[in-house]
Amino acid sequence: MNKSDFDFYLPERLIAQTPLEKRDSSRLLHLDKKTGAIEHGHFHDITKYLKKGDCLVMNDSRVLPARLIGSRLSGGLVELVLLRDLGDGCWECLSRPGRKTKPGTELTFGDGELTATVMDVAEGGNRIVKFHFEGIFIEKLEKLGKMPLPPYIHHQLKDKNRYQTVYAKHDGSAAAPTAGLHFTPELLEEIKKKGVHIAHVTLHVGLGTFRPVKVEDVTDHHMHSEFYIVEPEQAELINRVKKEGGKI
Repeated sequence: MNKSDFDFYLPERLIAQTPLEKRDSSRLLHLDKKTGAIEHGHFHDITKYLKKGDCLVMNDSRVLPARLIGSRLSGGLVELVLLRDLGDGCWECLSRPGRKTKPGTELTFGDGELTATVMDVAEGGNRIVKFHFEGIFIEKLEKLGKMPLPPYIHHQLKDKNRYQTVYAKHDGSAAAPTAGLHFTPELLEEIKKKGVHIAHVTLHVGLGTFRPVKVEDVTDHHMHSEFYIVEPEQAELINRVKKEGGKI
């Protein structure tokens, strides 16, 4: 399976730069697996494809405003994307420019409100960075950080919550679990009223979503692991629905 098999032309004018005012008004494409028929609709039409006894599984991970833009104490801009919390104020990060962020490099963000030291170089060239701050780190990040939007999105969102699902709960993702962005509280309520079960898992979207595939044979591409939690009662619900013949 070659990378070139997946190459296709996508006009830039077809890439939406800002979300629609109403989340569930986005377009929805439905493919009938048996007949091959394609149907175009809107996301709120998803209720047509969910039946009583089915189980909708949602990722309740919350996106961190994990993109920090600051400067090196020696001069020059620096950008970090926080990927993984290693504890004790240390994070594994993507850094730009990489050659300017060697171990020992001192960084500052927000007029010195948050500072950091590059401690080490991890596998694949990521940096291990230790942050220095007073107070609560997540609060600093909420104030100084930006949402790590994909490279084809050029507009920063004014409302950070539009890059969160309405059921986001647990901080930890470096990018949004985008399939869930179109749900609204009203649509979820309608789905529940149909007798559809809703289960929650937590999977923190990580480095793999940012890394380009550099090899031609995609089976040689190294995918990074991601942290996840499936609580026992949620696993029990999903397995029960499956056993009773419902769709997951």
